[in-house]
Amino acid sequence: MEDAEILLELAMDEHDEETEKETSQIISRLETKLQDFEIECMFSGEHDANNAMLTIHAGAGGTEAQDWVDMLLRMYLRWAEAKRFSTKILDLQPGDEAGVKSATIMVTGRYAYGFLRSEMGIHRLVRISPFDVNGRRHTSFASVFIFPELDDDIEIDINEKDLRIDTYRASGAGGQHVNKTSSAIRITHLPTKIVVQCQNERSQHRNKDIAMKMLTSRLYEREKKLQKEEREELHGDKKKIAWGSQIRSYVLHPYRMVKDHRTNCEIGNVDSVLDGNLEPFIKAFLLWQH
Repeated sequence: MEDAEILLELAMDEHDEETEKETSQIISRLETKLQDFEIECMFSGEHDANNAMLTIHAGAGGTEAQDWVDMLLRMYLRWAEAKRFSTKILDLQPGDEAGVKSATIMVTGRYAYGFLRSEMGIHRLVRISPFDVNGRRHTSFASVFIFPELDDDIEIDINEKDLRIDTYRASGAGGQHVNKTSSAIRITHLPTKIVVQCQNERSQHRNKDIAMKMLTSRLYEREKKLQKEEREELHGDKKKIAWGSQIRSYVLHPYRMVKDHRTNCEIGNVDSVLDGNLEPFIKAFLLWQH
């Protein structure tokens, strides 16, 4: 701020447009940092500072819904890139004709989980279908789940007898998404029916390690959710989270608007949101929670 003030004085005294431009850039960077600090002050969850695992599943609707998953995956990857978070695709199941049936990515960075937990829920897309020869409007749904990466010192008791471990050949086009090997791992936790899978690594052992980490996180989040529901029931709290309802709508036709139904935050520039501009929704969600 001091640098900006000194440069501004110089620019005004000498009528120097270049120095004025430099001052403007410093102020712009300061504003961005201030917004980040404001958001970080609202992080109060136990695991908000952790890395995050993000999973997207296609809802009913076949190719339409699978294409929507692909769009959401790109949106989150672009958001993470802008935040300078690193990402790694742990699992990707391609669609039958186009798009993606499901995808799981690891987002690594400070407060990744804190930022992304606002995204958990059902995301709804309304548009003229590019797959419909009659050009009709379609509504597609996809579910997004967010789990924190847990530290190794947090213990979740998993009995080997409760696990079914299957190996299979990695599917997809290969390249940056998956390695085409026979080392993919799927783990089913029989008591809870939770299924996790990983096919990113060439080593079956490494895929199993990552899948077990995913399962541990899923079981931890499940336990936390059960405890929260029990507390709400004891206190007569009727404001339970409706996991089955949409949290956000992305409308491309007949008008263009993205609206978060929890906070009523609206953005008319749909392309900007689909390119990863999620900050207004994240900040509105954190304020809404507080």
